[in-house]
Amino acid sequence: MVTETPKVKEVKQSGASKHDLTPEVATDLYKDMQLGRIFEDRCAEMYYRGKMFGFVHLYSGQEAVSTGVIRHLRRDDYICSTYRDHVHALSKDVPAREIMAELFGKKTGICRGQGGSMHMFSAKYNLLGGFAFIGEGIPIGLGAAFQIKYRKEVLGEENADQVAVNFFGDGTCNVGQFYECMNMASLYKLPCIFVVENNKWAIGMYHPRATGPTEGDNDPYIYKKGPAFGMPGVLVDGMDVMKVREVAAEAIARARRGDGPTLIEAETYRFRGHSLADPDELRQKEEKDHYAARDPIPQFRDFVLKQSILSEAQIKDIDNEVEAIVSDAVKFADESPKPEKGQLLENVFADPKGFGIAPDGRYRYELPGFSSGTAAVS
Repeated sequence: MVTETPKVKEVKQSGASKHDLTPEVATDLYKDMQLGRIFEDRCAEMYYRGKMFGFVHLYSGQEAVSTGVIRHLRRDDYICSTYRDHVHALSKDVPAREIMAELFGKKTGICRGQGGSMHMFSAKYNLLGGFAFIGEGIPIGLGAAFQIKYRKEVLGEENADQVAVNFFGDGTCNVGQFYECMNMASLYKLPCIFVVENNKWAIGMYHPRATGPTEGDNDPYIYKKGPAFGMPGVLVDGMDVMKVREVAAEAIARARRGDGPTLIEAETYRFRGHSLADPDELRQKEEKDHYAARDPIPQFRDFVLKQSILSEAQIKDIDNEVEAIVSDAVKFADESPKPEKGQLLENVFADPKGFGIAPDGRYRYELPGFSSGTAAVS
């Protein structure tokens, strides 16, 4: 059965409107979405060639949400992701080389090869991490919003006007952290934005089977939970980058001026299975075809061409540039060195006495009354 996208709530027109789209912004949006798509396609290829290990969850189909929100943020704003975090990192300007190298488990990766696909983190780019367990990251993003408010109101830092954005899926909206953090964000009017990427499926669980319908509706709309916690709740078409950008602009402005949090439900769809290990046999072909026809990238490309905002030649140049970036990232990752054995337990166990790990991967120790020696890392 094909699930039709419900009517999207009207949103106030803002500076992010389609009518004000400049060639510079259009180029940035198209390049970012296309980079996310080609990067993920190449990840699938590398995974099946044995270059990546463990679970790899791709973002293909949801690019309009990442691009629409994150490309409207500043460099000093914070984002907190999920296990589907590669494209969020790309949108936050983390170099494709460092992300791909991390996926390859290489020393040059964003976390020196110790995070892998689900645990991207960068203090430099204010990427607070990808989290493997649902809901784990929401309190982290909330903490970032709290420290922004604390710096501004308690420490008197006038430039503390950053915002923190939490990304998570529809399945996460049934866990406790979601409700607890919305309550605290509203209570303290924190500059926190909750972005639900509702792609209809929580692994193999169809969203309406797991979440009860809201009053007056047959569908379980998540955005309606916002007003219950004293914050705006907005439903937006997550397959349209400009609609997402418009809603994001309003939520970001609200957070910056101290008016508190916003809950955004972006209705989107993932084009691949839950992970690359998922045969994707639960979703019906008709449903997948329905959303494939609403692919956000060709939709946006057609719009900017029809409106003469960008030309065919400019689009082709962007496509070629993206291909070059991704190919370079794969080459860089493949040729990068693996981490040394001595890196194995770094950031895992505390080492208060500074014994450290020997280059051969063995733990060095020296205690009073015992002779010096090493113990193998098991």
